[in-house]
Amino acid sequence: MTACATTFCLTAFHQPPAPSPADAWQNLFDGKTLKGWKKLAGTADYKVENGAIVGTTVMNSGNTFLVTEKEYGDFVLELDIKMESTEGNSGVQTRSHFDSPQQKGKVYGRQVEIDPSARSWSGGIYDEARRQWLYPLDLHPEAKTAYKAGQYNHLKIECIGNETKTWLNNVPVAYVVDPLDPKGFIGLQVHGISDKAQEGKKIYFKDIKIKTTNLQPTPFPADVYVVNFEPNALTASEKKGGWKLLFDGKTNKGWHSAKGGAFPTQGWQVTDGTMTVLSSEGKEAANGGDIVSDNQYGAFDLSFEFKLTPGANSGVKYFVTLDEKTKGSAIGLEYQVLDDELHPDAKLGRDGNRTLASLYDLIKADKSPRFIHPIGEWNVGRVVVYPNNHVEHYLNGSKVLEYERGSKDFKDLVAISKYKVWPNFGEAPKGHLLLQDHGNRVSFRSIKIKELK
Repeated sequence: MTACATTFCLTAFHQPPAPSPADAWQNLFDGKTLKGWKKLAGTADYKVENGAIVGTTVMNSGNTFLVTEKEYGDFVLELDIKMESTEGNSGVQTRSHFDSPQQKGKVYGRQVEIDPSARSWSGGIYDEARRQWLYPLDLHPEAKTAYKAGQYNHLKIECIGNETKTWLNNVPVAYVVDPLDPKGFIGLQVHGISDKAQEGKKIYFKDIKIKTTNLQPTPFPADVYVVNFEPNALTASEKKGGWKLLFDGKTNKGWHSAKGGAFPTQGWQVTDGTMTVLSSEGKEAANGGDIVSDNQYGAFDLSFEFKLTPGANSGVKYFVTLDEKTKGSAIGLEYQVLDDELHPDAKLGRDGNRTLASLYDLIKADKSPRFIHPIGEWNVGRVVVYPNNHVEHYLNGSKVLEYERGSKDFKDLVAISKYKVWPNFGEAPKGHLLLQDHGNRVSFRSIKIKELK
């Protein structure tokens, strides 16, 4: 055998195999027909024009969807979208379904939003006909400028395992971890309208392609907030970004009684991945009492899930120093956790400043009903305290209030509140976090924190 022949053989032996068709990008739209797609739910029209799928709005129709006949599990999807209107919205369904007993005649599942309105939530994630907003862009306001009105916008959606990530025009937008729906169809939405001025508006979809094998997760900026619905868990991205669990889902480690010493021997239980304060017929701090974090915090991003029972009252407090002597609950700034409909505290205070997600007795939470999950379901609370003392409260991803800790406006509010008797209330440089025992059964989980610098 000659040297040349040997070299050829070795080169051929080490040559990687050509990718199979299954490894490559596949077109979901052939540019000419709607083969592989079907229309569901509403009566809006879809047709092919100049190499694009064009959806057209019609009056008094519900949301209409053109969906793939095939279902998909893990995938990366890319497409270009253009909206004629700047008033309405559209979206792309992922791992979605149709016509369940709970959603008769409706498409439901996670949708990546296209929102040309002033709200600018394009690339956010909505749960169509089910839980509503999962990732509004209050959680990532820097991405609001990614959408370009009047032109095609490039959307990338990555669904691998329980993780969904989105990019719009190459800008990272949203990151949701959600165990629901491991597979389902992909759909293109024409939103229902009732405004005559929006009739006949077009939405254009083109260059729709998908990859389903040999997928590798794309890194996401570690400073972008992750909505994580896997209880008491952190993604690799969250860990890299500095997040830590304050409740491991199994033990009371990291918490102790606000009255000092160990964790309460009664009144609280850790079971089924939750930390639950038990009912004592509404008697504040009369059973197990409040619990506080072992550590103290200054500037931080705190996220937690809570579940209320009917008529329940509790709270998550921050900057709790335990210096004040009280008979009831310990003193601190409080994210109110409350059943607004049944608990009388919602009608007390001033102008609703004791309602759910409010800064208790100081500032009312400005919240939409669509961001309040029903009693008995989990809600996500969030408190962000920046190093400059700017503070924000969120409820299920929506920002409901903000204020400047220690400012004149803050001091003026304290002066007309129940806290006026405490000098320099809420202005400590650091303090404990507190879960309140107000005598009603309330559960907490997925308590996580990131210290800010």
